[in-house]
Amino acid sequence: MSKKVLIVDDEPHIRLLLEQTLDELEDHDVELLTATNGREALEMLSEEHPELVLLDVMMPFVNGFDVCKQMKADPRLADIFVMMLTAKGQEFDRAMGEEVGVDLYITKPFDPDEVLEKAAEVLGIEL
Repeated sequence: MSKKVLIVDDEPHIRLLLEQTLDELEDHDVELLTATNGREALEMLSEEHPELVLLDVMMPFVNGFDVCKQMKADPRLADIFVMMLTAKGQEFDRAMGEEVGVDLYITKPFDPDEVLEKAAEVLGIEL
């Protein structure tokens, strides 16, 4: 059974960069899914149940903090690893991420190699 990663960002170029960054995981039976906003992400989460979510904060409809909070409150989704990738790097924002259950908080611009390594680690894949 393949593992799934959900990339959630409203910026098309960031989604593309993350897809390219994680492309190598597809060789290890990992399916990359994308969502363009928080509402779409919440719909996909219950349908697809990915092992990992890469989540932006500032998005239309439902922001990343609220997506994570709803995920962690739902017993069916609470075990999903959330890697938040955001331009919001203030201490207040990091504290908010911790409060809603973010597993790893990374600020943009991010190091693609770091994201790939962490994703592989979360998925139990040796690159």
